[in-house]
Amino acid sequence: MRMGKLLWVSIALVSVIGKWVDGFFEFNETELFYTGAEAYGYVNESKPINDALMVGLTLVQGARAKGAVCLDGTLPGYHLHRGYGSGANSWLIQLEGGGWCDNIRHCVYRKTTRRGSSRYMEKLVPFLGILSNKPQENPDFFNWNRVKLRYCDGGSFTGDSENKAAQLQFRGQLIWLAAMEDLMSKGMHYANQALLSGCSAGGLAAILHCDEFRNMFPRTTRVKCLSDAGLFLDAVDVSGSRTLRNMYSGVVGFQGVRNNLPRICTNHLDPTSCFFPQNIIGNVQTPLFILNAAYDSWQIQSSLAPPTADPHGYWSECRKNYAKCSASQIQFLQGFRNQMLRAIRGFSMSRRNGLFINSCFAHCQSERQDTWFADDSPVLRNKAIAVAVGDWYFDRSGFKAVDCPYSCDNTCHNLVFR
Repeated sequence: MRMGKLLWVSIALVSVIGKWVDGFFEFNETELFYTGAEAYGYVNESKPINDALMVGLTLVQGARAKGAVCLDGTLPGYHLHRGYGSGANSWLIQLEGGGWCDNIRHCVYRKTTRRGSSRYMEKLVPFLGILSNKPQENPDFFNWNRVKLRYCDGGSFTGDSENKAAQLQFRGQLIWLAAMEDLMSKGMHYANQALLSGCSAGGLAAILHCDEFRNMFPRTTRVKCLSDAGLFLDAVDVSGSRTLRNMYSGVVGFQGVRNNLPRICTNHLDPTSCFFPQNIIGNVQTPLFILNAAYDSWQIQSSLAPPTADPHGYWSECRKNYAKCSASQIQFLQGFRNQMLRAIRGFSMSRRNGLFINSCFAHCQSERQDTWFADDSPVLRNKAIAVAVGDWYFDRSGFKAVDCPYSCDNTCHNLVFR
C-alpha cells in the first residue's frame, strides 16, 4: 500500500512537471514560469523517487498568534527528520525555493497553490540530496536533524505587511522567526553545529538570514550557511531591460521587505538593490558557501530571456535547450557568466567562504541526488558538490573553484525544456 502510494506520487509529479529525455531532464516550460524553482527539488532524479525517505509535514501550531501565516492566512509548516548518533545535536535547515510574487494578481494566484498555502502543501515530501538519510547519498549530513522549511510567503522569507482588500498576508519574516523558535524548542537550541541552506528563492533567503541564524546560537556552535542557486544577478535581459529588477522592485515594495534587509546595504543603496545577493554577500559575517551554475537555467528562462523580453521568439529554442543556441547567444550567456564572476570576486577573497561555480545549464544542485552526490555527479577539482561542501563546512580543507567557460565541462547535468 505504502509503495503504491509513493509510486503514485512519483508518477503525478513527473506528469505535472517533466520527464527524462535522452539523458537530460526535460521540463514543461510554461509550468516553470508559474512555479519558479520548485520543480527542480522534487523530481529531477536519475533513479525512481519511491526509494527516497518520505517525511511528513508539521504545521507550526503557535504561528498564528505571532502573525506568522502563509499568503492565505494558513499556518506555515516544515518537514523534520530527526538526527541520531554523531548527528544527534547537529541541525541542517533547508529553506525551500519557488519564485516570488510581486503584485496582487500573482500573489492571489499563488495563494491557491502550495507556494502560498499549507492547505495545498504535500503531506509527504522526499528527502534527497543534502536531505538524504543515506550515507552513500549524503556522506556528511545523513544523520543530522534535517529540516525542510516550506515556502508560502512569496518573498524569500522577508516580507512583513498585508493587503486586506485582496486578503493577502506577507509574513515571510515572521514565518522564519516562528519556525526557528519552534525548532529551538524541539532541540535545535542544543545544537553544537548548524547549517542554514536553501535553494533558489530559498538560496537568496539563506544569504539574507545567514547572520540572523548565526546569532541564534552560542558562539561555541559551529554555524555556516549554504546558498544553492541563489546568486540572482541584476542583469540586463535580451531586450536591454531589467526583468528581474522590475520583479524584485515589486516584491520589495508590495511585501514590505525593506525593514528586513541588511541595514549595512540599505544605508547606501535602494531597497531593491539590497534584495540582490551581489550587493550583500560581501557583508555577510558568517561563513557562506555559494553553489551556483554559471549558466543558471532559471535566470536564463525568467530573467535573461523571458518571452516578455523576446516577443519575436529569437531566443525561444536557445532558452529551452542550450545546444540550440547560436554563437551570438552563447556569447551573450558568456557575458552573464562574466558578470557572475565579477559579483563574487570580493566574496571569494575571504578565507572563511566557499565557492562552487560550475559551467552547467542547471539550477538547484543540492536537493537533487544526481547532482549532489552520485557516481556521475558534476565535479570540480575532482570533487562532487557534497564533498566540496563537507570539506568546507568541517574545515577539512577550503574549497573555492570556478569552472572553465562552456563547453569544457563534460560532468554537467544540464536541463532542457519543452
